[in-house]
Amino acid sequence: MAIYSATVTSPVNIAVIKYWGKRDPSLILPTNSSLSVTLSQDHLSTRTTIACSADFKSDRLWLNGVEEDIQASKRLVNSIGTARALRAAEEAKNPELPRLSQYKIHVCSENNFPTAAGLASSASGYAALVSALGELFKLPQSTAELSRVARVGSGSACRSMFGGFVAWRMGEKDNGEDSMAQQVAERAHWPELQALILVVSDKKKAVSSTAGMQTTVETSALFAERVRSVVPARMEAMEKAIQERDFAEFAKITMQDSNQFHAVCLDTYPPIAYMNDTSHAVTRIIHAYNAAKGYTAAAYTFDAGPNAVIYAPKSEMRDLVELFAYLFPRDEDVLAEVFYTNPFSLVNAEEVGQTISDPAVRKLAETVGKFQAGAVRRLIHTEVGDGPRVLDQSETLLTESGMPKHARE
Repeated sequence: MAIYSATVTSPVNIAVIKYWGKRDPSLILPTNSSLSVTLSQDHLSTRTTIACSADFKSDRLWLNGVEEDIQASKRLVNSIGTARALRAAEEAKNPELPRLSQYKIHVCSENNFPTAAGLASSASGYAALVSALGELFKLPQSTAELSRVARVGSGSACRSMFGGFVAWRMGEKDNGEDSMAQQVAERAHWPELQALILVVSDKKKAVSSTAGMQTTVETSALFAERVRSVVPARMEAMEKAIQERDFAEFAKITMQDSNQFHAVCLDTYPPIAYMNDTSHAVTRIIHAYNAAKGYTAAAYTFDAGPNAVIYAPKSEMRDLVELFAYLFPRDEDVLAEVFYTNPFSLVNAEEVGQTISDPAVRKLAETVGKFQAGAVRRLIHTEVGDGPRVLDQSETLLTESGMPKHARE
């Protein structure tokens, strides 16, 4: 059996200027441009292997070890179909190329983080899918051009096609040809910037982003003003802040845009509430933390879910880890090394939450007081990361016969 395959990993991205709303749902054309930070794949990633063979009987899909109906997702079918069409065009130019566009494919994908809980799993998933298809089919298109294919699967996926700081330009053309991702700055541009993710819930959200944003477009009076004037001005200001590595301005815009995004969700009818009490507590704590420091030291943002992403310079991360681990003790059923992802060895996982080094931060913690154990499920400390990575054959998720290595019933 002759099998062709490719394996890639793709990163999560967390927007600092939010994408919310489509002007064309079928092509996933957004109502506004957006901008995100790509996070390190060492801590948050989707790994996808795609294999094709003349011997495969049908297209098949496995997500986290469980087989799914690949035909059930129109977006998935469209993304695969678009990549096949691009491959077919190359085959038409070169008769010596194997006719991979005509073969059935097996797709196996795994996340190392909670799916559909506000951590952009669809973005990394579709970016991994398209990157793997591009590698499998040896497509000549640029990363920006392939980001259009990822966009058809999940809008924000186009931003996960690049590392560093990435804008999704909304474009103007009705066919979506100019709606694609563009790297604003490489990861090496601002190496001091890091992120601390507070996983408040790893459960699937009640209202999906797809359903929520279309209801917002149809019912929110605040939404039109956001699209018309607020986002264009913030995009310009945010790109300037990134280029100048101006954290105070970056933080201000990030928090303001997160606040407005969730205000628009609440202005939707019926209202959509993605944040919970713990989420709102985190926003108050960050403002109090900045006040205690005497300068803008950290910024929060929330996507369509309750989980918080805290951006801060590397120099602030020890204080932030100690503060949040103290305020939100881990549940007894969660192992220390699971509760705190500790790649930078700032605080020992077994000791996290027991001490706070900075006197001002300690005073703040004592003033706020501890929350119920388990209110925050995990702390993930990470940094700005690169774009999709092509892995070698030893890291494939499929066996030599094209079946999953880790299948579950």
